[in-house]
Order: sequence, then structure tokens, then C-alpha cells
Amino acid sequence: MLMKEAKITGKMGLHARPATFFIQKANEFECSIWLEKEDRRVNAKSLLGVLSLAVGQDETIKIISDGSDETDAVATLLELINSNFAE
Repeated sequence: MLMKEAKITGKMGLHARPATFFIQKANEFECSIWLEKEDRRVNAKSLLGVLSLAVGQDETIKIISDGSDETDAVATLLELINSNFAE
């Protein structure tokens, strides 16, 4: 299992558009991937789950993965977040 923290810096946080990009990228991997904010953990491959976290600007989330490609998954998702979802 691998866990890394990421700060969401976009003005709108992790709203519908970046959340869609995030889950599309997460679904490219076979490992299980979760997002955690405070005490809530959701499936990172589920749009409703990701949106239900209501991640706002400058909030920190944890990306947790478990499986054969967990390292690549976390690295790719962190890169997506750090690119500000290519906005």
C-alpha cells in the first residue's frame, strides 16, 4: 500500500471538471485507489465518491493505492494534481 498527500490549488477545488479528469486517469490503473479527506475515504474511481468529498481550494487530500501498479498510479495522479489539471 502506498499513500501520498496532495494539495489542491485550483480556484474551484476538485469540482466536476477536474474530478472527471482525475477519475478517468485513476481508471487507467488496475490497483485500488482511494482519496481521503479528514476522516472520509472514497473510491477514487467513482465520480460521485470524489465529488462527495467536496475538496476546496488549498485543501489537502491523501491518495492511497494498493496493487501491482500502485507506484505508477500515485505518481501519475500527483502529476495531474500538480499540473492543476492542465488548466
